[in-house]
Amino acid sequence: MEANNSIIHVILTGGVGSRLWPLSRRSQPKQYLEMFDGKSLFEMTVDRNSHLADKVMVVGNVDNHNLSGRVMDKSKTTYTNIVEATPRNTAAAIAFAAFASNPEDILIVTPSDHIIEKMEDYNIAINEAILKAKEGFIVTFGIIPTKPETGYGYIESKGDKVVSFREKPNETTAKNFIARGNFLWNSGMFCFKAGVLLDELKQFEPDVYEKSKSVWEASKEGFLNLELSLEIPSISVDYAVMERSKKIKVVPAAFSWSDLGSFESVYDYLVSKGHSIDNNGNMVIGTEKYTAFLGLKNTIFIYTDTANLILQKENSQDVKDLYGELERQNSELLN
Repeated sequence: MEANNSIIHVILTGGVGSRLWPLSRRSQPKQYLEMFDGKSLFEMTVDRNSHLADKVMVVGNVDNHNLSGRVMDKSKTTYTNIVEATPRNTAAAIAFAAFASNPEDILIVTPSDHIIEKMEDYNIAINEAILKAKEGFIVTFGIIPTKPETGYGYIESKGDKVVSFREKPNETTAKNFIARGNFLWNSGMFCFKAGVLLDELKQFEPDVYEKSKSVWEASKEGFLNLELSLEIPSISVDYAVMERSKKIKVVPAAFSWSDLGSFESVYDYLVSKGHSIDNNGNMVIGTEKYTAFLGLKNTIFIYTDTANLILQKENSQDVKDLYGELERQNSELLN
């Protein structure tokens, strides 16, 4: 008789969203901002997977687990809480979830801060991934691209086979990828049996495997030990497993997807939802106060209580540098 195995939705919620400062802060990272029809990205992530999974796990950190808890209470979701003492990148975060599961459990791993629409296509993709995961494959979701985006990594594919993973391209390379037609955006979503992922991790990064295992075994009610955690190499799951394993499959997915990683993508999303812009494409976020733009085009004005940001939409990727500068000054404005 087959053991009763679960489908578990694992939500990774470690990030700060530095490219969305000053909206996104350490105390209120972007996935918790209730700026999307009164819901946060985190809550939308929980909602969209609630009918697909039997159980939920949240891998967060000491700074944000209370914020996650609030969302889970609001949506009346019981969940397993895994609280990292310090960020150790995605290989360790995913390993903790796998150690907390039965080897035969199927994990659907998603970030907590992505916007996904066209739910019918999403459900089709998830169900296809679950079938492949049951056969022992590690499945990654590749989004059929709508434009030559330079902010995402790409997966070169042939059917459901991965030919190669590619770093974020420059404009010319991105256009070339789109022209070739077999390149997908790397969504950072995965589906696999817990035991299969751990076996591959053990093979390719035994150090990450052993040290994550020790940390998990020493955990108390989901809280992980800081000293032991600091010994885990900080490596992404892409590098540790996805780019090296022979068991990878890709599901090319047609659902509409954005990681809302920059103000440009937030701008595009808000415009699609009817957020107002003036005749020159200028947008205000965060205040109802009358704001006029003269002689400016495609400018985004972001208002918060303690800091404002004014930027050209095209310069959205530069916010990260500004964040880094404030970090070097040890600025209160990041909290």
